[in-house]
Amino acid sequence: MAADSKTEKATPKKRRDERKKGNVFLSNEVTVILGLLGMFVLLRMYFPVLLQVIAGYAKEMFAASSLLTDFTAGGLGNMAYRFFINVLKAGLPLLLTAMALPVIAVGIQTRFLFTAKNFTPKFNRLSPLEGIKKIISLRNMVELIKNILKTIILILILYTVLKKDFLEIVKTMDMDLALSSAFMLNMVFDMIMTIVLVFTVIAGFDFLYQKWDYERRIKMSKQEVKEEFKETEGNPEIKGRIKTLQRQMAQRRMMQAVPQADVIIRNPTHFAVALKYDAEKHAAPVVIAKGQDELALRIVATGEEHGVTVVENRPLARALYAQCELNRPIPVEFYGAVAEVLVYVFKMNQKWSNNGQ
Repeated sequence: MAADSKTEKATPKKRRDERKKGNVFLSNEVTVILGLLGMFVLLRMYFPVLLQVIAGYAKEMFAASSLLTDFTAGGLGNMAYRFFINVLKAGLPLLLTAMALPVIAVGIQTRFLFTAKNFTPKFNRLSPLEGIKKIISLRNMVELIKNILKTIILILILYTVLKKDFLEIVKTMDMDLALSSAFMLNMVFDMIMTIVLVFTVIAGFDFLYQKWDYERRIKMSKQEVKEEFKETEGNPEIKGRIKTLQRQMAQRRMMQAVPQADVIIRNPTHFAVALKYDAEKHAAPVVIAKGQDELALRIVATGEEHGVTVVENRPLARALYAQCELNRPIPVEFYGAVAEVLVYVFKMNQKWSNNGQ
């Protein structure tokens, strides 16, 4: 049970997979409020143009109707054409904005994701049991509470505005048409602005809730994290076994090179470094083998079996082991100390050769 509980944050791979499926974080309230706010701002800015288009069309129709003496197909067609053109002038910017704003709002939240997987039919949705689960889910309960809250707030705003301006609304009956229209229009704009501001706060809370809910839904269990790691990085046990085999093979190759060494510098039991110096190939002695503890003893034993000179120098052996890389020349700072050892070894080997003769 503990292994199946989803307690781990989603990994980057999990997030990419969910995104490919179309499962992304999205707040519909933010989409609605951005669309509503954009339409409100546009309408407030575009309203004078809208009035001008409507007034111009009305004057044009009144003038045309006073000159119209006979209803013909051509005359009616021209009137229909002029009506269509003016409707486009008045309504097309609003229509395009109403279509574009939700797309932009959704695109910003989803980073303009488009996937065809959401169009694939899912027959499990036809299951009555799945339908009941969705009805009583936490997500739907939150949506229900949110919609009830929005309805109550909307009613309260309408009631407050109408109560405050009730007497003024009654007085518009005796006002000039232009003045009463301007008053009603300002009242409607103020009411819409109040609704937008209040719903913006609701959208902010919904954004935070949807973010939390999305992170909760894509959480992973510890077992899922392990399985994903195996898929992406490989099974740790297999990788460990491969590294062990590679290390063993490298050690075997290194031990095969020990007999070719000119000298082995050791720290009695802890460190051993085998050096080879070929003046024609390298400017400095090369480390062909090195080891610690048991491996150091094996290097020394192999060298002694093949007649390689072993020199005990504790500080030099420790320093060479720590700072030198395998199959690389020794650093410059060791030239002097190693040269002394090699000179000693070469003289000793030459002396043994002379005695042998």
